[in-house]
Amino acid sequence: MAVALVWTEAVVESFCDITPTVREFILRPSGGALSHAPGGHLQLQIQVNGRPHTRSYSLVGAPDPQVYRIAIKRLDDGRGGSLAMWRFSVGDRLRVTEPQNHFPLDLQAPAYLLVAGGIGVTPLVYMAQTLARRGAQVRMRSGARTEAELACGDDLRAALGDRWVPAVAEQGERVDFAAEIAALPPGGQLYICGPAAMLDAARQAWIAAGRPEADLRYETFGSSGRYAPQPFGVKVPRHGVDITVPTDSSLLDALELAGVPALHNCRRGECGLCAMDVLGVDGEIDHRDVFLSDHEKQQNHRICVCVSRVVGSVTLDSAWRPDR
Repeated sequence: MAVALVWTEAVVESFCDITPTVREFILRPSGGALSHAPGGHLQLQIQVNGRPHTRSYSLVGAPDPQVYRIAIKRLDDGRGGSLAMWRFSVGDRLRVTEPQNHFPLDLQAPAYLLVAGGIGVTPLVYMAQTLARRGAQVRMRSGARTEAELACGDDLRAALGDRWVPAVAEQGERVDFAAEIAALPPGGQLYICGPAAMLDAARQAWIAAGRPEADLRYETFGSSGRYAPQPFGVKVPRHGVDITVPTDSSLLDALELAGVPALHNCRRGECGLCAMDVLGVDGEIDHRDVFLSDHEKQQNHRICVCVSRVVGSVTLDSAWRPDR
């Protein structure tokens, strides 16, 4: 039971590899592209192993009235969405939503720090361009394993100049969150997109610095977790369901395929709409969301089924009740 979306058909107009593992796609939707604000994304409907799946991808850079620009990192051990997208050719068609935004940019802050980890740079490009155009006080850090994997560097250098500072792990560089936050003026906001470990480090440094939690804004990858994806068992007694979630499927997709109603919206582990009650777990829940608090994750009473997985098996309850 997804929040109602408006879908349209789009054609792959072009693509190019901007790093060895990141491919940029230009999509031309029928009727033209709709404008989007910084932090916006599209949802795409693609076929993964013969089944329809929905994936979310951030829009890169300023809006174009005719096309959408997205960039997708190839994940060989992911759920199959990126590999399916990498098989697209020019002229292929797919369904896309109108732009959505769960990562909006507040234009009223006195200063900004933008931090990206890997492909997390994509929603921050238009933020950097917007803030630079407005003359805002802004600094940006981009982390990547190798220099070749620094995506969108040309865009960021053009927008920010030396205010964009990359951090390349193989060169011994890293983002020093404590130092970066200390240099951010009072009232400044931190916008960060990257893997869960990076978000945890930023959040800990932010809280340690005594900064207001409301001034830390973030978006994460639905695929990042502590464990590599693996099949796991799921029971939903209310629906008589006993299934195995395969490696290339999300828990949400598997539940929907089994006929279990599940509310959802962002599919990124951010909004919490898909959270279901956990009746029991044999093994360990790999919480991959940023909606539940650390305390809630330790309790294991709920799970965000759009992104989180399990090592072992889990028994869930849904919010569905029969009509009376």
